[in-house]
Amino acid sequence: MSTAYAEKSGFGATLWDYLTTVDHKKIAILYLIGGGFFFLLGGLEALIIRAQLLFPDNELIQAGTYNQIFTMHGTTMIFLAAMPLIFALMNAIVPLQIGARDVAFPFLNSLGFWLFLFGGVLLNCSWFLGGAPDAGWTAYAPLSTTAEGHGVDFYALGLQISGAGTLIAGINFLVTIVNMRAPGMTYMRMPLFTWTSFVTSVLILFAFPALTVGLFLMMFDRLFGANFFDPAMGGNHIIWEHLFWIFGHPEVYILVLPIFGLFSDIISTFSKKRLFGYSAMVFAVVLIGFLGFMVWAHHMFTTGLGPIANSIFAIATMAIAVPTGIKIFNWLFTMWGGSIHMTTAMLWAVAFIPSFTLGGFGGVMLAAAAADYQYHDTYFVVAHFHYVIVGGVVFGVFAGLHYWWPKMFGKVLNEKLGKWAFWPFFFGFHLTFFIQHFLGLMGMPRRYWKFQPDQGLELGNIVSSSGAVLMTIGAVIFLINVVYTSIKGEDAGADPWDGRTLEWAIPSPPPFYNFKQTPLIRGLDPLFIEKQQGNGKMTPAEPLGDIHMPNNSIVPFIMSFGLFVAGFGLIYQVDDATWLWAVGIGLAITLFSMLFRSVKDDLGYHIHKEDLEEEADAE
Repeated sequence: MSTAYAEKSGFGATLWDYLTTVDHKKIAILYLIGGGFFFLLGGLEALIIRAQLLFPDNELIQAGTYNQIFTMHGTTMIFLAAMPLIFALMNAIVPLQIGARDVAFPFLNSLGFWLFLFGGVLLNCSWFLGGAPDAGWTAYAPLSTTAEGHGVDFYALGLQISGAGTLIAGINFLVTIVNMRAPGMTYMRMPLFTWTSFVTSVLILFAFPALTVGLFLMMFDRLFGANFFDPAMGGNHIIWEHLFWIFGHPEVYILVLPIFGLFSDIISTFSKKRLFGYSAMVFAVVLIGFLGFMVWAHHMFTTGLGPIANSIFAIATMAIAVPTGIKIFNWLFTMWGGSIHMTTAMLWAVAFIPSFTLGGFGGVMLAAAAADYQYHDTYFVVAHFHYVIVGGVVFGVFAGLHYWWPKMFGKVLNEKLGKWAFWPFFFGFHLTFFIQHFLGLMGMPRRYWKFQPDQGLELGNIVSSSGAVLMTIGAVIFLINVVYTSIKGEDAGADPWDGRTLEWAIPSPPPFYNFKQTPLIRGLDPLFIEKQQGNGKMTPAEPLGDIHMPNNSIVPFIMSFGLFVAGFGLIYQVDDATWLWAVGIGLAITLFSMLFRSVKDDLGYHIHKEDLEEEADAE
């Protein structure tokens, strides 16, 4: 049959299309919606925390509720907001930057998203079913293993399901970048965003199994009477800390490395210059990824590891400042002498450099083991962490969305509204978190429900809470910008920023097959090279021919739903053995879906050459 493609219109057809899609661009939009929702939820939790700490001895919320809110704020922001928003950008852009028509395993790409979403929904169901987890986002044992209620059970099962999705997505991007680059795109011709996505995927591959093991042990301790973390029964609760931070510290780089890459692309594009020191940047990214695995115990200086271990991890931690410094200087030298165009994306990029550097300074201070004994579990740590995650990752996500929104949706986000969103968020960010360094040095502990009136902490907390309001105003203006742009935004051409990399060589938004003909890559910044030689478009590496595409499938959704049902059963079988039926039914749904997928001969379909020629004539 002529496998011409046809798209149905209407809400039902659109909903079904997104439920079953395996197209990396639509999965990017799903990640953006899911991650954006959880970002707003985590932001609301942050506002409640700052409202509680606005005045001394405040009784706005009770201590137990406060514990649940700060636990869910950290867990939501790290696992359910930052990670999926990074995956949204990676899904939208990486295949385009390497000249691929999709990721290596489109079915697994869909499965990764639905596992993330069902895991996040399961975790947040705890709010309505007796109480959310309340042991902190790090869930240290024995607090987590002995916590009453089912909150921590939702934490263990929800993150387990969601983490499986992240691991699948990381493996998928690794294979995609290794195997699906266009002819001529050597490793040292890949854009920095693709390079950092590649290193991030390696980190995911090695870091997430440690979390998976830790969560399994916690699940067995809580639900099946095991004693992995109980010293009285021969266990050891420090094992949890090791497992968590073997995952947890690389997780920081999993989040921030892709941001380094997108800032490199943005700074190069809007400075109208090739990225300064490209090779050094690549090696710095690889070195940061490697060292990121060598420093997990700097989170555990106060557990009694001893002076030799503390010294080794302190020195390794400080060493990370070297490749990070290389990147900072290379970004500055890229801008030096460039023809800088200060768009909203560039504004976020320029603001990121001093903000993230301040976070780095805090990290070096915390790396000094003797000094860390003073900072540990104070607001100094909270300030440092947020300077890295908000000043790095959130700034980066905003920059990436402004930069690639035209490619994803075909419209340019309003620049004036973009800058109106930037300024309150930028000033609000520094008001909120800079003062927290001093609150920490004054002895204000983190995770405490309230402070007392005679401790001299009033002014600092009022400033910090005021900053949170400004950040909220910035975020709301960004949402208004999204709505305004979708209604009245100007259509973007294929290349609205005069870009240098491959994604700007195809229409905005791209056709579902991405590239009609696979492009030939002739150097770093391949589109810029073609522009310099007067071609204006990419040279094809192959004659026009049929394009093979994968079929949509509802199986990833059903498979993830099965684990969601089994998760409920596992949590409540402790109270009533009849819940084991839910475990059986959920696992049966998942296993049957896997069997169906394994035996079904799904060969995909072809877009015929004649259809592509007709489409070209119509253009």
